[in-house]
Amino acid sequence: MREQGSRGSRGAGEQGEKTFTQSTVNRLTNPVTTAAQNDSATQPPNCSSSNMVQLRSVTKTYGNGCHALLDVNLEVKQKEFLFVTGPSGSGKSTLLKLLYGGELPTQGEVIVNECNVSSLRGDRLSLFRRRIGIIFQDYKLIYQRTVAENVTFVLEAQGYTRKEIQRRLEPTLKLVGLLAKADCFPDQLSGGEQQRVSIARAIVATPPLILADEPTGNLDPDNSWQVMQILQKLNSFGATVIVTTHDEQLVRRCNKPVVQVRNGRLYRQSVVK
Repeated sequence: MREQGSRGSRGAGEQGEKTFTQSTVNRLTNPVTTAAQNDSATQPPNCSSSNMVQLRSVTKTYGNGCHALLDVNLEVKQKEFLFVTGPSGSGKSTLLKLLYGGELPTQGEVIVNECNVSSLRGDRLSLFRRRIGIIFQDYKLIYQRTVAENVTFVLEAQGYTRKEIQRRLEPTLKLVGLLAKADCFPDQLSGGEQQRVSIARAIVATPPLILADEPTGNLDPDNSWQVMQILQKLNSFGATVIVTTHDEQLVRRCNKPVVQVRNGRLYRQSVVK
């Protein structure tokens, strides 16, 4: 049965991506109140600002004395698309982990939409992370679940109703060009398709901030560009997107603002020429 699900579906998936329209976006992003969202006692802090991200004199030093970041200051506006470049081990991934609370700064403040991430613990940190879409280089899919199940797992964990989950699933899979492969398992997909499943999972709850850590690191140039086109489309719909990468050619092609991590410090450029 699993082999049958993978045959003859590549062309249909590509067609689904090409026919994605603004009406589909409206369906995906239309706000809906769920039972989980109604519980005000478990809500994260009320946050609003023209800045989506602020790093204020942030230093991150690991136990072995290695400085990943040194006195870093950064502002990322809402709806901005930002690349973070630098060689492997330069601190790019550390920067993203600080933004979703995967790491704590040694010094300084990490503010995401006016929320001080370092002060969040337990349920409040979990609720905060629900408003961030995180895309990893190694996909982190559940290989015993289908494409659809991998995507809807996030919504199930957040308490969305079955009706709302189904309402969100179709337009999300259309956006990443995988509607025809909803019943396939990850091992039936190419690397590029698996990364698009990872993107769908990250965006199905329509987070205002998307963090992508080397999302094209394991992909060929064609699939890399397809992933970047999806991320740029999401940005055009209003999401703030921060992408780490060491692919300078891809950055030039996208022509978006760039910060470079070098020796633990950030150096901002308007675009990479």
